[in-house]
Amino acid sequence: MKKAEFIALGISEELAAKAEKASLEELEGYVEKSKHDEVIEENKTLKASVSDRDKQLETLKASAGDNEELKKQIETMKQQNAEQEKAHKAELAQLRLDNAIDAALTAAGAKNGKAVKALIDVSKVKLGEDGKLTGWDDQIKAVQKSDAYLFNTKQQNKFRGFQPGASGDDKPGTDVDMSKMTYEELAAYIENNPDAV
Repeated sequence: MKKAEFIALGISEELAAKAEKASLEELEGYVEKSKHDEVIEENKTLKASVSDRDKQLETLKASAGDNEELKKQIETMKQQNAEQEKAHKAELAQLRLDNAIDAALTAAGAKNGKAVKALIDVSKVKLGEDGKLTGWDDQIKAVQKSDAYLFNTKQQNKFRGFQPGASGDDKPGTDVDMSKMTYEELAAYIENNPDAV
């Protein structure tokens, strides 16, 4: 909304100016409805013209009769149109695959997606209809193992001995009944208290 419209609603001039600024910032990324409708209409028109062109080619081919040169030209045009459509579909498929790989690299914690992607054999990775990557897990695990420095790792600081601010109740070497611990608890206790064994 414009400043004048805010003032007409009974808002002070100072607040109207702030509201106008906020309104403009909010609408910054949006496309006007008229432009959106134009693009949609243009898309419909282009699709209709392609369909009409194909019909015209068929009609022209049928009416050409014995004119072999004209038939060859029509066939060449058809082939070019089919190749363009195939190339367009391949570009879209590659774009979808690249986007899926980039998202998977981010999820895997890659520090530099381009560097990690260079180490992956992308030809073995396929994007399924469901949007999931096949052949990805083996590739990324191999790179994570061979070049772990390229990935963010969660480091847990493991302090041993006295910890300032911690209660003094649990000290290494105190008697703990290990027979009542689960395997995970026992493994964690032994790791934190190597002297207890």
